[in-house]
Amino acid sequence: MIKIGVIGAGHLGKIHLKILEKSNRFNLIGYHDNDKSKVEEIRKSNDYIHFETAEELIERVDVVDIVTPTISHYEIALMSINKGKHIFVEKPIAFNLEQAKKITSLAKKNKLLGQVGHVERFNPGFKSVVNSIKHPMFIESHRLAEFNNRGTDVSVVLDLMIHDIDIILSTVKSNVKSVSASGIAVISKSPDIANARIKFENGCVANLTSSRISLKKMRKTRFFQRDAYISVDFLEKKAEILKIIDAPKKIGEFDMILKNAEGEKKQIYFENPSINNYNAIDEELNHFADCIKKNISPIVSLNDGTKALKLANQIIDSF
Repeated sequence: MIKIGVIGAGHLGKIHLKILEKSNRFNLIGYHDNDKSKVEEIRKSNDYIHFETAEELIERVDVVDIVTPTISHYEIALMSINKGKHIFVEKPIAFNLEQAKKITSLAKKNKLLGQVGHVERFNPGFKSVVNSIKHPMFIESHRLAEFNNRGTDVSVVLDLMIHDIDIILSTVKSNVKSVSASGIAVISKSPDIANARIKFENGCVANLTSSRISLKKMRKTRFFQRDAYISVDFLEKKAEILKIIDAPKKIGEFDMILKNAEGEKKQIYFENPSINNYNAIDEELNHFADCIKKNISPIVSLNDGTKALKLANQIIDSF
């Protein structure tokens, strides 16, 4: 099995530890965290091996799982790559674009693999329809969350919206033409609410809204394309497809038929994709293990993480 170590034992780090402990692909060697209170909390309920320094843990593993605050991603990633280790780094890949490019180029130079934790790519709802999303021309995304001081070291764009940025970049095969956005800080020192309108060179437009001070949770994205509407609920792990085709000559009693301005009749029908129930974080980590075994690029590469961060920065710069 592949030897792995986790750096960072916060909320998400604990989830990674729990999953990796049960993994049949990874051998969890241990973890490192500078926060003594977190280490003591973990010690009371788990027997994970704690390493006093990140360097000591990195020396013992094949893969470094970086689940620390964004500000430290760069330092740990470079340390790991220079030691010849593959890296899994939580989103966003780095604090700024210069750091992200350095991580990506150094990993490539050293022929090491890296994956960024844009976990929504592995969401069961999204995976059930991803092959049906072809040439979307309008995308609308809402990602709302109740306030939690975890993640407020960065703006809501890097905290929440970046998930949808990555999803959109993975489905729109075109360069960004322009970005306009607004963001407002309500509780934090950085924006807690943001809206962005992204125009692509192929004519597609994406409208994204994110908030971390909402009274309810929502993670929905809708894709509109020629003759189809696709909706993904990332929170509920559900999806639906509404398709429009030419109406049959013989119309059934329960067929939904519309007539356009040109007099053409169209039939509307729904598809409910088959959705497998699984843990998306477990799925993304297993995927990385398979990539290492086969020496192939991950679905969410370091380059993908860099592209998402670049667009996120464009949004922030346009506030």
